Amino acid sequence: MATVDERPAAKRWLPLEANPEVMNQFLWGLGVQVDEAECYDVYGLDEELLEMVPKPVLAVLFLYPLTAESEEERRQQDAVMKEPSSKVYFMRQTVGNACGTVGLLHAVGNITSEIKLVEGSFLDKFFKSTASMNPMERALFLENDREMEVAHSVAASAGETEASDNVDTHFICFTCANGELFELDGRKTGPISHGASSPGTLLQDAAKVIKGMIQKNPGSLNFNVIAVSKKA
Repeated sequence: MATVDERPAAKRWLPLEANPEVMNQFLWGLGVQVDEAECYDVYGLDEELLEMVPKPVLAVLFLYPLTAESEEERRQQDAVMKEPSSKVYFMRQTVGNACGTVGLLHAVGNITSEIKLVEGSFLDKFFKSTASMNPMERALFLENDREMEVAHSVAASAGETEASDNVDTHFICFTCANGELFELDGRKTGPISHGASSPGTLLQDAAKVIKGMIQKNPGSLNFNVIAVSKKA
């Protein structure tokens, strides 16, 4: 899980496991109300498997392998990137292996009008504190937040596999805002619009983009899709 910050002294965290149970405990512990939202595995991208995911889907997290091709694509996108869209909550990633946490912050940060956060909780304070910041200021705010670092460490240690900071996969988030599907990747300079979308078709629209990304790495099995759904 690469970082946009290549300084030798840049912080590195242990990566979060692509595990809904781990992510749920992480989010609930930081301020998402238990009866508001929950993470679920997406077992496949075919329509019948997508229909099995609890609705409504508020955000989609995607874990994929970092390759030379994906790095080159990121550089090309950054080269033509304009000012980051103000339609979505977006932040950069300056902490190594923090992409799981950044992905979850992107997910929650764009649905604060859809779900209730515990007043005075970490997430409540984080989003209020960073609301007027630019993407890099938000990244540095996170980098210097000891409470989040500890919470991330606890969550990273709670997975079923042994945590290691030697990884080559990366989390991104898909969200719908103002009728558009956005890809939110803290390694990039801003959000990427993938065209028209709606809250009701977010999962299907994200699945189409994800299928395209998987096709670029046909020999890899390091993919995982997790939906953040609102509880009934």
